[in-house]
Amino acid sequence: MNADTVWRELDVRDIARAPLDVPAALDFVSDPAFGGIAMFVGRVRDLNHGRAVTGVSYDIFAPLALATFAAICEEARAQWGPRLRVHVSHAHGRLGIGDIAVVVAVGAPHRDEAFQACRHVIEAVKHRAPIWKREHYADGDSAWSQGCALCGRDGAEAAA
Repeated sequence: MNADTVWRELDVRDIARAPLDVPAALDFVSDPAFGGIAMFVGRVRDLNHGRAVTGVSYDIFAPLALATFAAICEEARAQWGPRLRVHVSHAHGRLGIGDIAVVVAVGAPHRDEAFQACRHVIEAVKHRAPIWKREHYADGDSAWSQGCALCGRDGAEAAA
């Protein structure tokens, strides 16, 4: 393959049919010429803002999400090199505690590019992709997550 080949695997997966596949993401971004692979795996946690969580539901407008993922991957390739291999997958549907919600993996010739590109991709997905999360609580209540209204310094303090 030449240097202009676009290396990206994008997926919005209905987890009722199949869970996200972390080993497949790792395989996709692997290359004998790469010295660095960075991966982010996001899982459903059991506590958020002091409330016990029993699960989450993700609603996604898949065509726009996939286009957004593709644009984000192209931004990463433009910044950190055309040889990057990027995998992005996000779950759609109801997930329980510990289930995998999102996988981002990046393979690159060097670790610095892999780390930086992986961080860029997951942050951009969280900020820009049309993905809505509803948290389900132990008390029977549920609420749509405020998402990246919590991002940044003030959000980090609010989430603690």
